[in-house]
Amino acid sequence: MHLHAVRAHASSEPLPREEQLAWRLAVLAADPVEVEPEVAEMIGNRIIDNAAVAVAALGRPPVVAARAQALAHPTGRSAVVGLPAERTVSPEWAAWANGVAVRELDFHDTFLAAEYSHPGDNIPPVLAVAQHAGLGGRELVRGLATAYEVQVDLVRSICLHEHRIDHVAHLGPSAAAGLGTALGLAPEVVFHAIGQALHTTTATRQSRKGEISTWKAYAPAFAGKAAVEAVDRAMRGQTSPTPVYEGEDGVIARLLSGFGHTYQVPLPEPGEPKRGILDTYTKEHSAEYQAQAVIDLARRLRPRVGDTARVASVVLHTSHHTHHVIGTGANDPQKSDPGATRETLDHSITYIAAVALQDGAWHHERSYAPERAARPDTTALWRKVTTVEDPEWTRRYHAVDPAEKAFGARMVVTLDDGTVVEDALAVADAHPLGARPFGRPQYREKFAALAEGVVPEHEQRRFLRAVDQLVELPAGQLHRLSVTVPDEALGAPDVVAASAGGIF
Repeated sequence: MHLHAVRAHASSEPLPREEQLAWRLAVLAADPVEVEPEVAEMIGNRIIDNAAVAVAALGRPPVVAARAQALAHPTGRSAVVGLPAERTVSPEWAAWANGVAVRELDFHDTFLAAEYSHPGDNIPPVLAVAQHAGLGGRELVRGLATAYEVQVDLVRSICLHEHRIDHVAHLGPSAAAGLGTALGLAPEVVFHAIGQALHTTTATRQSRKGEISTWKAYAPAFAGKAAVEAVDRAMRGQTSPTPVYEGEDGVIARLLSGFGHTYQVPLPEPGEPKRGILDTYTKEHSAEYQAQAVIDLARRLRPRVGDTARVASVVLHTSHHTHHVIGTGANDPQKSDPGATRETLDHSITYIAAVALQDGAWHHERSYAPERAARPDTTALWRKVTTVEDPEWTRRYHAVDPAEKAFGARMVVTLDDGTVVEDALAVADAHPLGARPFGRPQYREKFAALAEGVVPEHEQRRFLRAVDQLVELPAGQLHRLSVTVPDEALGAPDVVAASAGGIF
């Protein structure tokens, strides 16, 4: 890896194109380096992971609405998850519909560093375009290796949330770069696609603050769709704002740390394998990633706590990010509201800790049911949970050494007689360094669990066989990586009817 210094430049201080970050990302995308078998295997795992969480969300209103919009654009060759493979749509709209399905339950892969991200959000746009273009498994894998690499390298080095910019600002460029690799585009074309994708996908973090809305699932899908459209324009010879990162009115100068700050962005050297995906990790539980270890910790403490009605207080000692984004440090009253949206509850560590302590388990639907959130005993316990920042957990959150990096907490439960029950957990059980790391068998199990009652067993087996053959899938056969479900799994009649009132 090589560190590239990236800073804002005045217009009177011209920056050669070859020194611009967008150009360096474009050169990385055009590098013909082969994908290592270990990386290809993990890409297959994440295709399974995305399919699992997408099929579990097919009947939810945001997914139904996005699918309806996509079906109004049946001019391409891209598959929509849940629908028969022959019922295709335009690639940017497939990226949109599938991106919303993947993101709706907040249940797929993650990478946390200077910024946070869900790198699996790159899969819907790259797969949709690969299907439309008639590519094969090898091209798809190469494109996704690039997309993950760019996403991980930007997340390692450029913090967006401290400036209240949403993390999908790193997704537009990574998806555009991945598309460039899959399609075999020249650096000049990818450069302009990255610039346009970044320029059109920088937005504020309000989508993840206060009362969190259904847009949370749409934000990354919008970035993926914008990336597809940016690549299309760039292939037609259209250019981008330049330099998009470093310009006097560019992203760094006006949206991030401004003049005087230098970001050090690590990128693979020419010919160096793209291994970024191997540093990412998935979720066992449908909740914000910092909640994963807390759920596992609560499950562990549940037998020692006993009757939760006797709990006087629960304090989570954790990182700055967890405290200020999903904890009581966020100062969001919505995170303590029994009537809050599901999107708000999955970003409320106090709610998640309370339910996990009571149930000793977590479920992507039952744990968020309105009647579950409104239970008086849950509300009473929920009010007793607080978070505090611990500098050591903050240090470990930002550690570079994988053995040190941690996203957990220390949970201190005090009972009504003064008894203290406490324990700490650095990483979730499913983390590569956790108690039960996920490999291909665990991804298959997650898919089977979420597909049960939704995807027929013969279709589950067919899909998993296709993923096992991923790199060898011939040109024009990538529709085999989509999943078909019966019509009744695509949404209740009232939900489907409600989604039919748009422009298209």
